[in-house]
Amino acid sequence: MDAVSVGAMGGVGARRVPSMVAQQEYLLQGSILDDSCEQLLHKLRGFCDNCDSSPETFHDHEMVFTIRAPNGSNTSLRVRKSLDVPHNPYHLRYLGQQELGDKNRATIVRNCIDCSTSSDCVPFLQEMGFKLDYEFVLKGYMFRKGRMKVMVSKLFRVQPNAGPEALDPISQSYLVELSVNAPSGQEGIADEMKLFADSLKPLVILDKVDTRRLQM
Repeated sequence: MDAVSVGAMGGVGARRVPSMVAQQEYLLQGSILDDSCEQLLHKLRGFCDNCDSSPETFHDHEMVFTIRAPNGSNTSLRVRKSLDVPHNPYHLRYLGQQELGDKNRATIVRNCIDCSTSSDCVPFLQEMGFKLDYEFVLKGYMFRKGRMKVMVSKLFRVQPNAGPEALDPISQSYLVELSVNAPSGQEGIADEMKLFADSLKPLVILDKVDTRRLQM
Protein backbone atom coordinates (compact mmCIF):
# COMPACT_ATOMS: atom_id res chain seq x y z
CA MET A 1 0.00 0.00 0.00
CA ASP A 2 1.56 3.31 -1.06
CA ALA A 3 0.90 6.88 -0.02
CA VAL A 4 -1.54 7.52 -2.88
CA SER A 5 -3.69 4.54 -1.87
CA VAL A 6 -4.10 5.59 1.76
CA GLY A 7 -4.29 9.30 0.97
CA ALA A 8 -6.90 8.79 -1.71
CA MET A 9 -9.07 6.88 0.72
CA GLY A 10 -8.27 9.37 3.42
CA GLY A 11 -9.17 12.46 1.50
CA VAL A 12 -5.97 13.93 2.58
CA GLY A 13 -5.50 17.73 2.30
CA ALA A 14 -8.55 19.47 3.82
CA ARG A 15 -7.64 22.35 6.09
CA ARG A 16 -9.83 23.83 8.80
CA VAL A 17 -12.74 26.08 7.84
CA PRO A 18 -14.80 28.38 10.07
CA SER A 19 -18.25 26.98 9.24
CA MET A 20 -20.02 24.25 7.30
CA VAL A 21 -19.47 24.50 3.55
CA ALA A 22 -21.05 22.27 0.87
CA GLN A 23 -18.98 22.38 -2.30
CA GLN A 24 -17.27 20.24 -4.88
CA GLU A 25 -13.64 19.22 -4.63
CA TYR A 26 -11.56 19.05 -7.80
CA LEU A 27 -8.62 16.72 -7.19
CA LEU A 28 -5.43 15.34 -8.72
CA GLN A 29 -3.10 12.98 -6.86
CA GLY A 30 0.35 11.48 -7.15
CA SER A 31 3.34 10.43 -5.08
CA ILE A 32 7.05 11.13 -4.96
CA LEU A 33 9.88 9.14 -3.40
CA ASP A 34 11.45 10.43 -0.20
CA ASP A 35 14.79 11.06 -1.93
CA SER A 36 13.17 13.42 -4.47
CA CYS A 37 10.79 15.26 -2.15
CA GLU A 38 13.17 18.14 -1.39
CA GLN A 39 13.45 18.88 -5.12
CA LEU A 40 9.69 19.08 -5.37
CA LEU A 41 9.45 21.40 -2.34
CA HIS A 42 12.07 23.68 -3.90
CA LYS A 43 10.11 23.80 -7.16
CA LEU A 44 6.84 24.52 -5.38
CA ARG A 45 8.44 27.38 -3.43
CA GLY A 46 9.27 28.99 -6.76
CA PHE A 47 5.91 28.34 -8.43
CA CYS A 48 3.49 29.07 -5.61
CA ASP A 49 2.39 32.23 -3.79
CA ASN A 50 4.53 33.85 -1.08
CA CYS A 51 7.69 32.20 -2.41
CA ASP A 52 9.79 34.39 -0.07
CA SER A 53 8.34 32.70 3.04
CA SER A 54 8.33 29.14 4.29
CA PRO A 55 5.32 26.96 3.40
CA GLU A 56 2.73 26.18 6.03
CA THR A 57 3.44 22.92 7.86
CA PHE A 58 0.99 20.51 9.47
CA HIS A 59 1.05 17.44 11.72
CA ASP A 60 -2.44 15.96 11.95
CA HIS A 61 -4.18 12.83 13.19
CA GLU A 62 -7.08 11.69 11.00
CA MET A 63 -9.73 9.13 11.97
CA VAL A 64 -12.30 7.69 9.57
CA PHE A 65 -15.63 6.64 11.10
CA THR A 66 -18.16 4.54 9.19
CA ILE A 67 -21.78 3.63 9.86
CA ARG A 68 -23.25 0.64 8.03
CA ALA A 69 -26.92 0.70 7.16
CA PRO A 70 -29.04 -2.51 7.05
CA ASN A 71 -29.37 -2.18 3.27
CA GLY A 72 -25.58 -2.49 2.94
CA SER A 73 -24.82 1.15 2.19
CA ASN A 74 -22.03 2.83 4.18
CA THR A 75 -21.54 6.44 5.22
CA SER A 76 -18.12 7.66 6.33
CA LEU A 77 -17.07 10.83 8.11
CA ARG A 78 -13.49 11.97 8.66
CA VAL A 79 -12.29 13.66 11.83
CA ARG A 80 -8.94 15.44 11.84
CA LYS A 81 -7.13 17.11 14.72
CA SER A 82 -3.84 18.98 14.88
CA LEU A 83 -1.08 17.36 16.94
CA ASP A 84 1.05 20.51 16.84
CA VAL A 85 -1.74 22.87 17.96
CA PRO A 86 -4.05 20.72 20.12
CA HIS A 87 -6.32 23.66 21.06
CA ASN A 88 -7.36 24.13 17.41
CA PRO A 89 -10.92 23.05 16.54
CA TYR A 90 -11.39 19.55 15.21
CA HIS A 91 -12.19 19.30 11.52
CA LEU A 92 -15.11 17.14 10.36
CA ARG A 93 -15.44 16.23 6.70
CA TYR A 94 -17.84 14.28 4.48
CA LEU A 95 -16.72 13.19 1.01
CA GLY A 96 -19.17 11.94 -1.61
CA GLN A 97 -18.48 9.39 -4.30
CA GLN A 98 -16.00 10.65 -6.85
CA GLU A 99 -17.31 11.60 -10.26
CA LEU A 100 -14.78 10.38 -12.78
CA GLY A 101 -16.95 11.70 -15.59
CA ASP A 102 -15.90 11.33 -19.19
CA LYS A 103 -12.31 10.67 -20.19
CA ASN A 104 -11.84 14.29 -21.23
CA ARG A 105 -12.39 15.61 -17.70
CA ALA A 106 -9.00 16.67 -16.34
CA THR A 107 -9.64 15.97 -12.63
CA ILE A 108 -11.68 13.90 -10.21
CA VAL A 109 -14.72 15.75 -8.87
CA ARG A 110 -16.51 14.83 -5.65
CA ASN A 111 -18.98 16.51 -3.31
CA CYS A 112 -17.60 17.57 0.06
CA ILE A 113 -18.92 19.15 3.25
CA ASP A 114 -16.48 20.70 5.75
CA CYS A 115 -17.03 22.10 9.21
CA SER A 116 -15.12 22.85 12.39
CA THR A 117 -16.25 21.18 15.57
CA SER A 118 -15.39 20.69 19.22
CA SER A 119 -13.27 17.80 20.49
CA ASP A 120 -16.32 15.84 21.68
CA CYS A 121 -17.34 15.07 18.09
CA VAL A 122 -15.71 11.61 18.37
CA PRO A 123 -17.89 10.32 21.24
CA PHE A 124 -20.88 11.97 19.54
CA LEU A 125 -20.26 9.99 16.33
CA GLN A 126 -19.81 6.80 18.35
CA GLU A 127 -23.12 7.40 20.14
CA MET A 128 -24.76 7.71 16.72
CA GLY A 129 -23.42 4.27 15.76
CA PHE A 130 -20.30 5.21 13.79
CA LYS A 131 -17.33 2.85 14.25
CA LEU A 132 -13.67 3.70 13.80
CA ASP A 133 -12.70 2.26 10.42
CA TYR A 134 -9.04 3.30 10.20
CA GLU A 135 -6.73 6.11 11.25
CA PHE A 136 -3.39 7.59 10.25
CA VAL A 137 -1.12 10.56 10.86
CA LEU A 138 -0.07 13.09 8.22
CA LYS A 139 2.93 15.36 8.42
CA GLY A 140 3.98 17.72 5.67
CA TYR A 141 3.64 21.01 3.83
CA MET A 142 0.89 23.08 2.22
CA PHE A 143 1.36 25.52 -0.67
CA ARG A 144 -1.12 27.81 -2.42
CA LYS A 145 -1.26 28.99 -6.01
CA GLY A 146 -4.24 31.30 -6.31
CA ARG A 147 -7.28 29.17 -5.46
CA MET A 148 -5.31 25.94 -5.86
CA LYS A 149 -3.89 24.11 -2.85
CA VAL A 150 -0.93 21.72 -2.96
CA MET A 151 -0.41 19.27 -0.09
CA VAL A 152 2.80 17.26 0.27
CA SER A 153 2.21 14.72 3.04
CA LYS A 154 4.11 11.90 4.69
CA LEU A 155 1.64 9.29 5.94
CA PHE A 156 2.18 7.17 9.04
CA ARG A 157 0.40 4.19 10.58
CA VAL A 158 -0.81 4.51 14.14
CA GLN A 159 0.43 1.57 16.20
CA PRO A 160 -2.38 -0.32 18.02
CA ASN A 161 -2.82 0.82 21.63
CA ALA A 162 0.15 3.20 21.25
CA GLY A 163 -1.54 6.46 20.24
CA PRO A 164 -0.76 8.81 17.33
CA GLU A 165 2.74 9.57 18.67
CA ALA A 166 4.02 6.05 17.84
CA LEU A 167 4.52 6.41 14.10
CA ASP A 168 5.45 3.94 11.38
CA PRO A 169 5.81 5.28 7.80
CA ILE A 170 3.32 3.70 5.42
CA SER A 171 5.72 3.90 2.48
CA GLN A 172 8.97 5.43 1.31
CA SER A 173 7.12 8.17 -0.54
CA TYR A 174 5.08 11.32 -0.03
CA LEU A 175 1.50 11.83 -1.11
CA VAL A 176 1.05 14.90 -3.35
CA GLU A 177 -2.43 16.36 -3.84
CA LEU A 178 -3.56 19.31 -5.92
CA SER A 179 -7.09 20.44 -5.10
CA VAL A 180 -9.63 23.23 -5.34
CA ASN A 181 -12.92 23.51 -3.41
CA ALA A 182 -15.54 25.45 -5.37
CA PRO A 183 -19.25 25.54 -6.19
CA SER A 184 -20.44 23.04 -8.81
CA GLY A 185 -20.32 23.80 -12.49
CA GLN A 186 -16.89 25.43 -12.65
CA GLU A 187 -15.27 23.05 -15.12
CA GLY A 188 -12.62 25.61 -16.02
CA ILE A 189 -10.95 24.86 -12.69
CA ALA A 190 -9.98 21.39 -13.89
CA ASP A 191 -8.14 22.77 -16.92
CA GLU A 192 -6.33 25.30 -14.71
CA MET A 193 -5.23 22.52 -12.37
CA LYS A 194 -4.04 20.32 -15.24
CA LEU A 195 -1.80 23.10 -16.55
CA PHE A 196 -0.23 23.53 -13.12
CA ALA A 197 0.19 19.78 -12.68
CA ASP A 198 2.00 19.57 -16.02
CA SER A 199 4.49 22.18 -14.80
CA LEU A 200 5.57 19.79 -12.02
CA LYS A 201 6.55 17.02 -14.42
CA PRO A 202 8.71 14.93 -14.47
CA LEU A 203 9.25 15.22 -10.70
CA VAL A 204 5.69 14.13 -9.91
CA ILE A 205 2.84 12.91 -12.09
CA LEU A 206 -0.51 14.18 -10.80
CA ASP A 207 -3.49 12.35 -12.26
CA LYS A 208 -7.00 11.08 -11.59
CA VAL A 209 -6.97 8.11 -9.20
CA ASP A 210 -9.99 5.79 -9.11
CA THR A 211 -10.16 5.26 -5.35
CA ARG A 212 -13.01 2.76 -5.75
CA ARG A 213 -10.41 0.24 -6.89
CA LEU A 214 -8.25 0.69 -3.80
CA GLN A 215 -8.54 -1.52 -0.77
CA MET A 216 -7.18 -0.83 2.69
